[in-house]
Amino acid sequence: MPPSVEEPTAPREPLPPKDDQTGPETVSPTGQPTGADQARNAQSGAYLTTAQGARLYDTDHSLKAGPRGPVLLQDHHLREKITHFDHERIPERVVHARGAAAHGVFRGYGSAAKISKAAFLAKDVETPVFVRFSTVLGSRGSADTVRDTRGFATKFYTEEGVFDLVGNNIPVFFIQDAIKFPDIIHAGKPHPDREIPQAQSAHDTFWDFVTLHSEATHHTLWNMSDRGIPRSYRTMEGFGVHTFRLVNAEGATTLVKFHWKPKLGVHSQVWEEAQIAGGVDPDFHRRDLADAIEAGAYPQWELGVQTFPDTPDQMFQGIDLLDPTKIVPEELAPVQPIGLMTLDANPSNFFAETEQVAFHVGNMVPGIDVTNDPLLQGRLFSYLDTQLTRLGGPNFPQLPINRTHAPVNDMLRDGMHQTAVHRGVAPYRPNSLDGGCPFLAGADNGAFVEVPAEVAASLKVREAPESFDDHFSQPRLFWLSMTPVEREHIIAAYTFELGKCYEQAIKERALKVLARIDAQLCEQVAAGLGLPAPEPDGPLATPEPSPALSQVGGVWPVDGRIIGIIADKDADLDGVRAVRDAVQAGGMVPLVIAPAGGVLDADGDPVTVQRTYATARSVEFDAVLLAGAPGAGADAIGARDAKAGAAGTAATDPRVLLLLNEAYRHAKAIGTWAGGDRVLASAGVPQDAPGVVSAGTGSEVLEEVQQLLGKHRVWDRFPSTV
Repeated sequence: MPPSVEEPTAPREPLPPKDDQTGPETVSPTGQPTGADQARNAQSGAYLTTAQGARLYDTDHSLKAGPRGPVLLQDHHLREKITHFDHERIPERVVHARGAAAHGVFRGYGSAAKISKAAFLAKDVETPVFVRFSTVLGSRGSADTVRDTRGFATKFYTEEGVFDLVGNNIPVFFIQDAIKFPDIIHAGKPHPDREIPQAQSAHDTFWDFVTLHSEATHHTLWNMSDRGIPRSYRTMEGFGVHTFRLVNAEGATTLVKFHWKPKLGVHSQVWEEAQIAGGVDPDFHRRDLADAIEAGAYPQWELGVQTFPDTPDQMFQGIDLLDPTKIVPEELAPVQPIGLMTLDANPSNFFAETEQVAFHVGNMVPGIDVTNDPLLQGRLFSYLDTQLTRLGGPNFPQLPINRTHAPVNDMLRDGMHQTAVHRGVAPYRPNSLDGGCPFLAGADNGAFVEVPAEVAASLKVREAPESFDDHFSQPRLFWLSMTPVEREHIIAAYTFELGKCYEQAIKERALKVLARIDAQLCEQVAAGLGLPAPEPDGPLATPEPSPALSQVGGVWPVDGRIIGIIADKDADLDGVRAVRDAVQAGGMVPLVIAPAGGVLDADGDPVTVQRTYATARSVEFDAVLLAGAPGAGADAIGARDAKAGAAGTAATDPRVLLLLNEAYRHAKAIGTWAGGDRVLASAGVPQDAPGVVSAGTGSEVLEEVQQLLGKHRVWDRFPSTV
């Protein structure tokens, strides 16, 4: 409800959550539906109480020996309040510490029935999900828009138990064996002597490791591409990374790789845009996700699988399916859709849900099993191990966000934070004292049965198969699959990151790695570093390019795109109203930008202002429309807002010119009407440039801009030399 100016004093029950919020389903610690309202898990009552429910009359003053006397040790409320506060924080995740999450639902298409007996994949079965997106390297307090790999972890609350698909937005990883995971993370994290730089890979220790450890080359190249800086979580692809084994009702097995395909298409930021966003709004991605859901622009992804015969060698067309640094191009194995996920509710409490959710690749259901991928095998241990420390003991599955929706009878007892109240006297089997319960289930009763895969008799060795030795053919495949503008961005990323390194030897070693990928890539980065380009120390691979790896060239729905509409009191407000309504009707989000907050045309049909010249920045918008030629705002004073420059020297507010100039540089669509085209030259925007639209009415402008939005950016605006 809207707040009042004065402090409310009439007692009342806690307010309900906002319409876009929900919490974990109300099931018991042992997975039983309780039928209880979610409010039963929230605070209740109109009055402030202790943790034990005793009402309090004061929480502003400690109990003292007189108004000026010492605080008394007997003040139980002070001790409880401060003690709990002192222990509010739990250890953050070692990796993926910064994240955002949402609730949703997954609906199976039924198309997976031939390859998996998993019940949640059956036709039209709807399964609640909770999805957490994250960055890998940064701390909880770092920025969203850094160049980094993103986590894409999905918890399916299926009727057969919890299934966690714990993936990334990049389909390969830096390492082939989990024993090296501490090494890559130690290398990527801030330097231990100074604890800098935060949440980035542009430093010596990272590049020292990945240039000495050439199996990291493929993932590093993806990270240096536009994939490393997503536009939003809503436009981010997801991958299970590993090869999994699916089992159907007859026991037949199929090897698969999981893919999440965003319905809005894959879209990224350009580097300058990401840097601006990190300073203007470090919460850019989590805010975008929450705002889209609150606005009803629910993000959607299709879950798909690439399928491969489960052959003894577990190879597919020469590609080792157990190597997590390799992909299988979609042209060789198309992604087959098996279900649709829609995120439709925000968490009601960040800590209780987003922070305490615990994923584990070992959480599987009948019909899904693992393979011998050595990175996956290590993850089967690591996730469970870290949660024991981070969440304070072995009972973290009983936290509401982690509770399964299937019945639990596990014989696990006691431990820190045990909230189940177990009955009986025999938590062991076999037993007769509890009537023999719990009993073992067979496959016909829905038991999870590991696939009886053959384990070859072999020597006990610390080695990798010979097929793991190829570290350069797939990076070259990725490079050759990029469009010219994407290659330019990769060159710029390598040049920037290596330019941040201090050690000359690391830069020279990195160039030797790049020479094995492509001569032009190596030469361009070397030129930026002021170093000679080395010759490759081996022949270059000749793979067929995979167009599916490029983000450029498709046309996508415009749902949820954010349109900035610049106007002032003298603008064509009828046109603004028409555009605003049309944007909303098209499933997009209009934000009116004006000199000051409040409304425009307060005496007529008011136009609400969502952003001011002081608070708006181009990075928030997918397109910018200009309704006329607005003058300078009253606060266009350099001392008050440095973006405004010198006071009173510009006909158009300098902050509007900056916004337009940035949008142009970042290849976003720009539209003007009612004389707005006169402002473009002052903003450094050529009126005849690609993606710059001028028309007689706002509706005509929007129609053309909407067509441009389907391609994400006006790619023709970026010249290329490669």
